[in-house]
Amino acid sequence: MAEVGILSADEQVELLAGQIIQKMPKGPAHSALCKRLEKLLEQRLGDQVLVRLQDPIHLDDYSEPEPDIAVVHPQADFYATAHPTPAAVYLIVEVADTTLERDLGSKAALYAAAGIADYWVLNVAAQQLHIFREPSPDGYQRQLILRAPQAIAPKIFPTCEITVQACFGLA
Repeated sequence: MAEVGILSADEQVELLAGQIIQKMPKGPAHSALCKRLEKLLEQRLGDQVLVRLQDPIHLDDYSEPEPDIAVVHPQADFYATAHPTPAAVYLIVEVADTTLERDLGSKAALYAAAGIADYWVLNVAAQQLHIFREPSPDGYQRQLILRAPQAIAPKIFPTCEITVQACFGLA
């Protein structure tokens, strides 16, 4: 839409279920948490993955969200010709400071319907990590809420355990 002039190139929006949704401005704490988690995942998983920060994922013709973190299958061209699709996604992480309701609700439903197997939401205010797994067209069938000192590993990398403290930079 930016290419044809419907939206300006610098508008902060994403396409969710056919609707253009205004993205909230990122504060310093949100940006720092995203960067911290990006580095943590890169250090732990190395060349097994490509960690994308606030870049689009093509779920379908009506949804192209820009999650805070997407851990995807590495590709030599870094997805220069097309955004990753659900088949290439290992993990999606949203950092929720002002967007908790949307991240736990409509975004979780979109990701589940697209078959994203592992979806995490960092609840900044409560310092909790929400884990969503077992996607179905009706939503995620398994949901967990973790707090310090609990830990979890990305579903596809079960030996890469990450503590809640590490996610929030408390360890």
